[in-house]
Amino acid sequence: MMYWDGAGWAWMAFMPLVWIVLLGLVVWAVIHLVRGPSGTGSGTGTREGERRESPQEILDRRFASGEIDADAYSEAKKRLAEH
Repeated sequence: MMYWDGAGWAWMAFMPLVWIVLLGLVVWAVIHLVRGPSGTGSGTGTREGERRESPQEILDRRFASGEIDADAYSEAKKRLAEH
C-alpha cells in the first residue's frame, strides 16, 4: 500500500499565510471604501489636486450666475466680512 505523505505539512504551514493576506486585503478594502479614492476621508467630494472654493468665491459665483440678487449678495458679503 502506498501512502501519500508529500506536501501535507507544507499546506498546513502555508494556510496561515493565506489567511493573513486575505485578512489584510479585506482591511485594505474597508479602509479604501471608507476614506474614498482621494484618501482624505473628509467626504467633501473634492478630488486630489482640486482646490475647494472659499466662501467669498462661492458667493461671487452664485451672484454671477443669478442665483442671488444684489441685496442678498451685499448682505452675505457683509456677514462674511464680520467673520
